[in-house]
Amino acid sequence: MDVKPEVNGGVKEEKHNRPPPVIDGPTNPMVTPLLNDLYQFTMAYAYWKAGKHKERAVFDLYFRKNPFGGEYTVFAGLEECIRFIANFKLSKEEIAFVRESLSPTCEDAFFDYLEGIDCSDVEVYAIAEGSVVFPKIPLMRVEGPVAVVQLLETPYVNLINYASLVTTNAARHRFVAGKSKLLLEFGLRRAQGPDGGIGASRYCYMGGFDATSNCAAGKIFGIPLRGTHSHAFVSSFMGTDEIIDKSLKSHDGSQVCEDFVGASQTWLSKIKRLSILKGVFGETNQSELAAFISYALAFPDNFLALVDTYDVMKSGVPNFCAVALALNDLGYKARGIRLDSGDLAYLSCETRKFFQTIETEFVIPGFGKTGITASNDLNEETLDALNKQAKLFIYFEFLTSGHEVDAFGIGTYLVTCYAQAALGCVFKLVEINNQPRIKLSEDVSKVSIPCKKRSFRLYGKEGYALLDIMSGENEPPPKVGERILCRHPFNESKRAYVVPQRVEELLKCYWPGTTDKKREELPTLEQNRERVGKQLEQMRPDHMRRLNPTPYKVSVTAKLYDFIHFLWLNEAPVGELQ
Repeated sequence: MDVKPEVNGGVKEEKHNRPPPVIDGPTNPMVTPLLNDLYQFTMAYAYWKAGKHKERAVFDLYFRKNPFGGEYTVFAGLEECIRFIANFKLSKEEIAFVRESLSPTCEDAFFDYLEGIDCSDVEVYAIAEGSVVFPKIPLMRVEGPVAVVQLLETPYVNLINYASLVTTNAARHRFVAGKSKLLLEFGLRRAQGPDGGIGASRYCYMGGFDATSNCAAGKIFGIPLRGTHSHAFVSSFMGTDEIIDKSLKSHDGSQVCEDFVGASQTWLSKIKRLSILKGVFGETNQSELAAFISYALAFPDNFLALVDTYDVMKSGVPNFCAVALALNDLGYKARGIRLDSGDLAYLSCETRKFFQTIETEFVIPGFGKTGITASNDLNEETLDALNKQAKLFIYFEFLTSGHEVDAFGIGTYLVTCYAQAALGCVFKLVEINNQPRIKLSEDVSKVSIPCKKRSFRLYGKEGYALLDIMSGENEPPPKVGERILCRHPFNESKRAYVVPQRVEELLKCYWPGTTDKKREELPTLEQNRERVGKQLEQMRPDHMRRLNPTPYKVSVTAKLYDFIHFLWLNEAPVGELQ
């Protein structure tokens, strides 16, 4: 029974031998054809030896389960995949290394073949980078000579896996923190090596973070940089007598304060005399004050102080305010403080009260809104907990908010994806020589969905995405207003009729090889970042919530469902009982 033409005709389009587009190489110079598993080269040789290496194959790259206990994933890494394929070429040195690594019985002609291959006869279809994606739906479909495409498997899985995982992690942190908070990625020192650090900065920014501390990522990708000083800077000072040049020119250049140290000390005395603050602090740490003054002299336009080296409320915050007010007299506005230890909710609320007192008592407009940044091993769970602290009992007053943090600096748990080690992308053969192939398993979640497919997202009346559906390549696409039966790929009882109000085709051509097919342009990082935000807004809130989210439906058409199960029965061995 040949049902293949009904589902996926597999008609190979005529090629017109146009030169492939010119695209810059991968951002990371380590991404070469040798960024591969040895078995890809052993298979390539075996294909070549059997005369199968030119057979036209179709592979799907997808994942089986959403990460972090959630019900969505953000697709990232596509640009690097296209950069890789556009410049795929094994050098003589690389081929020599492969020759040494394979069996000495491999024929010389195979290595001549390797020297001549590129990806001009390969086509790549993908979902747009920055899109919200779901299990089983192909993120990418790669078509071409089987031996060549096999050499793309490991690099592609590598480039997509971590990128999508960390972008999803960043998007989840953004969702919990809310749109109004500033999110800063501070993970370089804790990342898995330099490659992990650079990639994390790039994809955290795509996922919704506002800036990074990583200078290399800032230079390569144009990501905004943020950072202040560390505890070492504060503790390196012994006193104000170490400050040699005490002068500071005003913001407009019209005057010079010859003794900025004295101006800061004067303000500290004024703050201490405020009756409303009596008993809050006594003598502050003078070495800390010296460090703050020195940092303000170096960066008067960008003064942000780390205030927990000694004691936040008894020393750090008063010292910061004294220096900030001295800057204010010269026309500068301090950026704020950073809290890196302690009860962040309590300390941020107390600090906000301190700032508001200063604003009221000294009539300094806006001082009460001075920025408060928090760090100290933050993660999605702690952000959620901070937001849920709706009332705190402080000085016999109930506060209406659980914290007063404006910005969060997040590192370890973000860039290492501490809650989940890997996304688990796979690269499976679904068709060769126009014949569909299926991978079977006793674990149904590992059964692949055969043949070349199209994927669509169906939207409902409220504008939210209802479900994703796959169809055979030559099936008519779903139409707006037309009732369609959507079936779970493997569970017979799970099915529903849908009348979509909008239909979006997901897979677009990003690498046409030498065909004349229209190629989608690669968006910029900023455009991908914008797409992530818009995509998340199109998801129903119950799919997005952190705890017990509603599973998003991934379906197939009735015709594809029938074909999957026909092929399954056809390929599964039949047991014999005696």
